[in-house]
Amino acid sequence: AAALAFGLALIPFVFVVLAFMSEHPGAAGAVLRAMGLALLVGIPVSALAGDAVTGIVAGVGAGGVAALRRDHDETVRARVLAVVFAVVYTFVLVRVAGGLVLLPAPIFPFTAIGIADHLSERNRERERSPT
Repeated sequence: AAALAFGLALIPFVFVVLAFMSEHPGAAGAVLRAMGLALLVGIPVSALAGDAVTGIVAGVGAGGVAALRRDHDETVRARVLAVVFAVVYTFVLVRVAGGLVLLPAPIFPFTAIGIADHLSERNRERERSPT
C-alpha cells in the first residue's frame, strides 16, 4: 500500500517531466490537462476493472497522451489505441499474474505511446516515398 501511494504521488512529476522534456509548446497547460485526464479516465477504469493497477495504467496513459508533445495531429488516434491496448494487456495480466504486474505496469502506457508514435512516423514516411 505504501509503494502504491508513493507511486501515485509521483504521477504529477512524471507529467511535468514528459511535457517539459518533450518541449511541449504549452507545457504547463499540458500538465494540467494530463492530471485532469488521469483522474477522469483512471478512476472509472479502476472501478470497472475492479483493481487499481488497470486504472493507474489507463490514467497515466491518458495523461501521457496529453502531456507528450505531438509532431502531427494524426498520432492522437494511434496513441489512444495504444493506451487502450496497454490497459487491456494490464487487465489480463492482473488476472493471470497477480501482484507481479505492479512492477512493469507503469511503463506499459509510455511504451505503447512511443511505439504508436514510431509506427505513425513510419507509415507517414512510406506514404511520402514513391516506391
